[in-house]
Amino acid sequence: MDIKAIIQLKRGKEQSILRRHPWIFSGAIHKHVGDPADGDLVKVESATGQVLGFGQYQKGSITVRMLSFDVNAPGEQFYHDKFRKALQLRTSTQILSDHTNACRLVHGEGDGLPGLIVDLYNGTAVVQAHSHGMHKDRKRIAEALHSIVPNLHSVFYKSQSALNDSPSEYLLGGPGSSQIITEHDNKFHIDWKDGQKTGFFVDQRENRALLGTYSSGRNVLNTFCYTGGFSVYALKGGASVVHSVDVSGRAIEMTKSNLELNDFDPSRHECFTADSFEFMNDRQDRYDLIVLDPPAFAKHKDSKHQAMKGYKRLNAEAMKIIRSGGIIFTFSCSQVVDRQLFYDTIVSAAIVAEREIKVLQHMGQPGDHPVSIYHREGEYLKGLVLYVG
Repeated sequence: MDIKAIIQLKRGKEQSILRRHPWIFSGAIHKHVGDPADGDLVKVESATGQVLGFGQYQKGSITVRMLSFDVNAPGEQFYHDKFRKALQLRTSTQILSDHTNACRLVHGEGDGLPGLIVDLYNGTAVVQAHSHGMHKDRKRIAEALHSIVPNLHSVFYKSQSALNDSPSEYLLGGPGSSQIITEHDNKFHIDWKDGQKTGFFVDQRENRALLGTYSSGRNVLNTFCYTGGFSVYALKGGASVVHSVDVSGRAIEMTKSNLELNDFDPSRHECFTADSFEFMNDRQDRYDLIVLDPPAFAKHKDSKHQAMKGYKRLNAEAMKIIRSGGIIFTFSCSQVVDRQLFYDTIVSAAIVAEREIKVLQHMGQPGDHPVSIYHREGEYLKGLVLYVG
């Protein structure tokens, strides 16, 4: 891997890199030696010339994303080595098993690859680049994945939402591979081409399984259902009836397809194309378990205040309509909303609802979405299991 420039930091700004934080902000940089382009590999040095590591350059607030904190530059086997370690984590912890053939293989900074997401779907790897460096290396990444991941048939590159000039394409193989996955022995159709993110929210896998343990004999409302993941687990767990709600007609069609794929009795579930907020308006005392898993209300810091209003309103409405003794699974996937702020917002919602609320469990992202101990920003998914008296 060729080094295109040297980035020298201001005096004292090397401390975060010595603590292995993977981001270098523009304000920490003293000068460039050379003229790097977006995506180029650069050497990073302290003000005294100490080699701090190597990273990918990109104009903007986060100017360098670190790939290595070593004095030696990443070699040709860099991605092979990273993917081998990532796969070992997923197999040794039984995330990938005979019961589950889909997971996140690479979770950006959590796997030492800032700007890169790779999800595995039963023989297909879906790659998303969130940086120009990873976009530039996409073919090298595809080749390394094919070399390391057993039984990999296809690599689909999907970064159009992250990098607007990056059309989706198959880097290896094609659409002939199966688009049905198994997760804890439940089956799901995956649309990695046109679906949200990489096609499925694998980060909720263990939370879906937990929901199943609470579902027996309950009437369940799954708001913002997307492709019906929580609905499938609720029915598998013995729910009496499940109502799935999403404003997207296409999402509802996928939910129906997934419910049929798992052979559930049609009388036990019903789907509604509707706004989840409006749907709850006249549903007093109909549900014993409600799932609140909205899309990220806050994608940037400047939208945080409005987002918290949305979370408060949503949770307060669910608390008002749920039956006494009911359970609420509530989540936020907004990275800019930390765990304490989310908790405080749920407290505010409980005050508005005037219900007796108890926290039964805290939830988060699973082991295939690891958080580097040096990069707390990698924790984005947080949730609570609430008991409503």
